[in-house]
Amino acid sequence: MDFSFTDDQIQIRENVLKLCAAFDDQYWLDRDRDGKYPEEFCSAIADGGWVGVAIPEIYGGSGLGITEAALVMQAISESGAANSGFSAIGVGFFGLKPLLEFGTEEQCLKWLPRIIRRQDIACFGVTEPTTGHDTTRLKTRAVRDGDHYVVHGEKVWISTAQIANKIMLIARTTPIEQCVKPVEGLSLFYTDLDRKYCDIRVIDKMGRKCVDSNEIFFDGLPIPVEHLIGEEGKGFRYLLRGLNAERVLIAAGLVGIGRVALSRAVKYANERVVFGRTIGKNQAIQHPLAANWAQLEAANLMAFKAAELYDRGEPCGAEANAAKYLAAEAAFETCTNAVMTHGGMGYAKEYQVERYLREVLIHRIAPVSPPLLLSYLAENVLGLEKSY
Repeated sequence: MDFSFTDDQIQIRENVLKLCAAFDDQYWLDRDRDGKYPEEFCSAIADGGWVGVAIPEIYGGSGLGITEAALVMQAISESGAANSGFSAIGVGFFGLKPLLEFGTEEQCLKWLPRIIRRQDIACFGVTEPTTGHDTTRLKTRAVRDGDHYVVHGEKVWISTAQIANKIMLIARTTPIEQCVKPVEGLSLFYTDLDRKYCDIRVIDKMGRKCVDSNEIFFDGLPIPVEHLIGEEGKGFRYLLRGLNAERVLIAAGLVGIGRVALSRAVKYANERVVFGRTIGKNQAIQHPLAANWAQLEAANLMAFKAAELYDRGEPCGAEANAAKYLAAEAAFETCTNAVMTHGGMGYAKEYQVERYLREVLIHRIAPVSPPLLLSYLAENVLGLEKSY
């Protein structure tokens, strides 16, 4: 088994890191303070051609794989952009995977090039306040009325909705009581986020201030029939097909956050002198950081193993979910240790590590929590009974 990257893949990483260097610590500190969307950064990533790295060339992309997309997203996080950079541009990388796999040729030709060039900005509407991870129980309804659907309902924790003009939306088109299984009757749409029919409210939150999170209330949003992705009632299955790619990219991004936090901790430990010696000489500082390095590298191997399986078209659910779990736990512990290594200065914004800790929590929780990842592995890998 070859664990090395090709020269082209290494070049991708180096090029993205070079591009991100123009958006330094001060840039992200300013965005964390003022909450301004990092559009300059997003435009630079799009102009560099990176958003379409895993999209076929016929749609304006590079025709590469999830492995290359993971390298891009990891480099973004590792540059110091952390989750602010990752989430600002991330939907273009994995949010439209169902459109690519299940959309018609006409839909893909019409919509994907515009996302790649950032002529359109999309958000992803799945989560609802009363259902959490139980996606089969979604209550947002899309009722067919002639040549369009009419949507009523509510979504929550929808990133980038303040600036988005498009939404990938899953809604129930057949009442659950009329379905043989709860997974049936849900449909997927890619459509205009028309504010005449949508009340979009920002959620004030702990971190990642520059990338908005929102509640969206739909009051009669009309969706043309042509904006339905695939067949009516099969949206949940389409959604599942894109989740493994999402897990891989998030895992890679989490490793990136962990790595930048670790590098800041090591630098500080080599410079900070207390009791006549650098604190990096103390095993109480060394050992946690060394363990963090090992944990991050192990998570990284799992993430790119899952990416390779995905790109070969092989089953990768166990690996993708394990990668997300391992990377989230490793990155969270590393960011915590980075703050602790800095001592009191770890609480100061100028050292960045407190921001990394706040932002790493986002993808430790979402889009799927550690307990649910472990439940998946227990059931699908170990063969234990379903617990939820």
